[in-house]
Amino acid sequence: TFEKWLFSRLERWCAKSWRSIMIPLVNALLAEDDKDRRMTVFIEACSKLKEYENVEAISVLEMALWKGKLKSGWSNDGTKRQALDRGECRCVCGSNIVIPSVAMFLG
Repeated sequence: TFEKWLFSRLERWCAKSWRSIMIPLVNALLAEDDKDRRMTVFIEACSKLKEYENVEAISVLEMALWKGKLKSGWSNDGTKRQALDRGECRCVCGSNIVIPSVAMFLG
C-alpha cells in the first residue's frame, strides 16, 4: 500500500528531523477526506520527499568521491603516496567540481 511504501522510505532515513516533518504530512494525507486538500498535502509531501532524497543523494555522492580518493592514493599533482590523510582526501576528492554539476540535474 501507499502508506507502507512511504513509511518504509521514511524509516530508512537517519535524520530524525526529516521524519518529524514528514510523518505528520503523511498522516494528514491519509486522514484527509477533501480531495482538493488531499492533493495539496500530497504535492507538499512529494516536494519535501524529493528535497530530502536529493540531499541524501548528494551526501552519498560525496562519500563515494571521498572513498575513491582514499582508495586511489593519488595526490592531485599525480604523484603516488602510500597513505593520504582522510581530511586531505575529502578536500581534494573533486566534490567541489562534481557535486554542483550533478546537483544541477537533481532540481
